[in-house]
Order: sequence, then C-alpha cells, then structure tokens
Amino acid sequence: MSDGVLLDATAGLSRDQLIRWLGDAAKLWLAHDGLWFRAVEGAGGLEEAIRCDEAAMSAWTVLEAKRIRERLSLPSDGGLGALETALQARLYALLNRQSIRREGERLVFTMHTCRVQDARNRQGLAPFPCRSVGLPEYAGFAATIDPRLVVTCRHCPPDQTPVGEWCSWEFALRGD
Repeated sequence: MSDGVLLDATAGLSRDQLIRWLGDAAKLWLAHDGLWFRAVEGAGGLEEAIRCDEAAMSAWTVLEAKRIRERLSLPSDGGLGALETALQARLYALLNRQSIRREGERLVFTMHTCRVQDARNRQGLAPFPCRSVGLPEYAGFAATIDPRLVVTCRHCPPDQTPVGEWCSWEFALRGD
C-alpha cells in the first residue's frame, strides 16, 4: 500500500477516529503475533514457539525503536528521558495499561494489563512465560533508543507477579 492510499482512506477522519484506527491496527498486529505464536506452538511445542518468538521479537523491537526514534526526532544519546518518551509511543501502549516512573537514576516500566496474558486467561491457558522473550525485547528496544541503556527484569512470568502487574522492567544508563 502506498502512502497515498492510506492518506485517502484516512482523509477527513477526526482525531478520535484516527486514534481508534491506530488502536485497531495495533490490535490486529498483536492478534497476528498471537496467532503466529499459537500456530508454531501447535506444530512444534511451546519451547519451539518461544525460541522463534525470541528471534522474531529481537529483530522487531529494534525496527520499532528505530522508527519511533526517527518519528519523534529523539537523540541517540537521550538517556532515560528519550526512553520514557519512546516507551509511550510503542504499539503496546495503545493496548495495555502501563506505567512509567522514575526511581532516582532509574526508570521503571510496569505492564499492569496485558492483552496477551488476558487472552490466555480467557482461553484457560497458563500465563505465557514471557521473561525469555521480554529480556531481548526490552534490552534491544532500550539500546536502540540509547546504546548506553541497560535493562533488568524486576518480575515477569514465569515469576510470581504482584497483583495488578504482569511484568516490570528497570532501565538505567550503563555505569549508574
């Protein structure tokens, strides 16, 4: 699809309509991701699906971060401030309730609702053990925003998680 077709399809839409359009596109992206994962899981088992998901997400997160950095004109050495802005511009931010807070020289990102985990709950499945996918995802995203950033997982399935939180990640500048 060319930019012109997209512009024609969205011409005249209000801000609210455009936001709904973008939210629907994000839901479709995540639905595709989930269907792809479940197909690989069905064909090769959960471990194979996670292995493939780790590889795919490691590449996807860098692409998403590069596009966000360019779209928002974020500096490549913008530190925690640039990361905070970029995290709010991810597709996930349109789909999940999340929070970002500063703790001294650290940035803490917490996912309070997660469409992936909620869908698994509805289907009677155990929580997705996403730590092994989340580590390269958040590390790759952060390093693409600013190569000095490092990430630590505070908690994430398969860990026990506090009520009202699915996962939490801590970011800092290398050496802090």
